[in-house]
Amino acid sequence: MRHFSGLLVGLVMTAALLFGGGWAVQEAGADAVALSGESGPRIWIVLGVMAGIGLLFGLVVAGRVSPLATFVPSMVLLSWNVVYALDAKRAAGLIADAVSLHPALAPVGRGAAPLLAGGVYALLGVALFVPVLMPSRWSGRVREDDDGYERSNDEGYY
Repeated sequence: MRHFSGLLVGLVMTAALLFGGGWAVQEAGADAVALSGESGPRIWIVLGVMAGIGLLFGLVVAGRVSPLATFVPSMVLLSWNVVYALDAKRAAGLIADAVSLHPALAPVGRGAAPLLAGGVYALLGVALFVPVLMPSRWSGRVREDDDGYERSNDEGYY
């Protein structure tokens, strides 16, 4: 059950990184203000999405849910980077375009392309893969009161 929940968390993390990160990067680039002090509610929403993705990333990397929670998004990101290294046009073809998405999600593809080309997805993929290599992540938690002996309610003869 722990690994099944880790798989679900990994799928959520993958969607958050790809869709949320792509949307936030595109929206932040479109509404970028050159430190003039002007900010609207849209930039605060973008910063909130980025902070939420960062918080989820930190919880998944540091938490002991399951190694699958970090393995799934790391394999998606790293395999996409391998495809990009071998054939950039094919990797760019995997990015969702505005025609196939809801109009509110149209910036996702335009924001994911610079993250892929800039190596951000490779960096995140490696950071998500490192916890998979830790053997303690694969074993279950050890209970402190479990020493292998059965407890009885008897006081004994002494």
